[in-house]
Amino acid sequence: GFEWREPGCSMCLAMNADRLEPGERCASTSNRNFEGRQGAGGRTHLVSPAMAAAAAVAGHFTDVRTLA
Repeated sequence: GFEWREPGCSMCLAMNADRLEPGERCASTSNRNFEGRQGAGGRTHLVSPAMAAAAAVAGHFTDVRTLA
């Protein structure tokens, strides 16, 4: 699935309830990542804007080149 998030430092830092749950994955266009940054037990994948859009359209990680 896909969830649209507002830009800003909420999910970015897991500084409130807007965070990944254990086992959830996130496609993020952030410029940095470290373990637990967006929620303990979550997995953040740093992606380009094109890849983030492709994942949103497909509903899962995909090869952006297949959408051209």
